[in-house]
Amino acid sequence: MKKQLYDYRGFSLKKLTDPRFSHILLLGGWIGYFSLYFITENLIPIEKCHLIHCALDDIIPFNDFFIIFYVGWYALVFGSLAYTLFFDVPRFRKLQIFIMITQAVAMACYIIYPSYQNLRPEVFPRGNLLTMVMGAIYAFDTPTGICPSLHIAYSLGIVSVGLKDRRLPAILKVLLVFVVIMISLAVCFVKQHSAIDVFAALPVGLLAEILVYGKDYWLPKFRGEKTCEDR
Repeated sequence: MKKQLYDYRGFSLKKLTDPRFSHILLLGGWIGYFSLYFITENLIPIEKCHLIHCALDDIIPFNDFFIIFYVGWYALVFGSLAYTLFFDVPRFRKLQIFIMITQAVAMACYIIYPSYQNLRPEVFPRGNLLTMVMGAIYAFDTPTGICPSLHIAYSLGIVSVGLKDRRLPAILKVLLVFVVIMISLAVCFVKQHSAIDVFAALPVGLLAEILVYGKDYWLPKFRGEKTCEDR
């Protein structure tokens, strides 16, 4: 079944409170996130941060191949939000709320228990376009505010929304799961996160899953009833 483009004709900023367009207000959560990101990145000195490290980090080598998936994550997040915004507003609401919950929890962690990592290589094993891109990311994104990983938390929200979409072809669901797994590996192989950050993101995603879907999706399934998406 082909999805129809949501009708945004007649939209204006004055109509943001109109029930037809009020879901757009959810994007305001990104303003709060980036404001807090600025605080954690620039106003919390690294001396105040706690080192995040485990033995698994020392086993995982830097691998420039995974830069493709690390950078692709940005396209995945933007693309998922844009697609649902224009073609599936109910799922856009759920995805954006899922993201906002993970942002709020992660930012609370970054402020209450500031974290950093020292895993980045001093010199890349080889120079190419991928390492040039990673070097630019290193320069822009400090190694602080890392636990839990929002790369992982957002990805969990995207795969959750995708797998619940009965109209999404099975092959695309398999591809989505594969991409999310590769992103989860990538954050460690490009030395942007400790493995601890990945595991710490799992309960954050679970919390968001319960708050977003618990009543409308998982509870009816537990009782053997049809969910709102099954009807």
